[in-house]
Amino acid sequence: MEPKDQPHAKEPAIQPTERAALVNEVIAGFDALMHRMAGSHAPEFLEIAVTMPQAKLLYLLGAAGDLHMSELVSRLGVSLSTVSGLVDRIVEAGLASRREDPADRRQVVVGLTPAGAQFIDRFRELNAHQMRDLLDLLDDAELAGVRATLAALARAAEQLAARSGGSAAKAPGDLSPARKDPA
Repeated sequence: MEPKDQPHAKEPAIQPTERAALVNEVIAGFDALMHRMAGSHAPEFLEIAVTMPQAKLLYLLGAAGDLHMSELVSRLGVSLSTVSGLVDRIVEAGLASRREDPADRRQVVVGLTPAGAQFIDRFRELNAHQMRDLLDLLDDAELAGVRATLAALARAAEQLAARSGGSAAKAPGDLSPARKDPA
């Protein structure tokens, strides 16, 4: 079997400057793709009445589950007063709940309500629908290439999370078409 016929055979190493340029090209391509896609479903996103910081907080709670206020401050990289204001607004909207930690009543825990979970699901549905429309335009070889690329990025994300001691949400290893949430 030829080396390139072997699964996961590595391409010859490229020079660091070429690699940096390639990384920048991929990032620019991803940014352009996201920009093009954002315009196609902006009306659906605009009908959802939350700010971007509130949406970030909701996504974080959706991915990580219930979190202490101090953990929200750390993960969002903003002040406690900023997080408190964001939490106040999403609690008032019925998308999250705030309660004392039974183990330490000085700590406040924030989590999604069922309405908050539905909110996150709605965003995921919009993204999944848009992604399906996009993927339907690819031929079989391109679709297989995207699948392989997503698997490689998932492996890299796991390595990055392990290296940084992060608690990134674990994505399923199977990226089959039956997966409900490709985004």
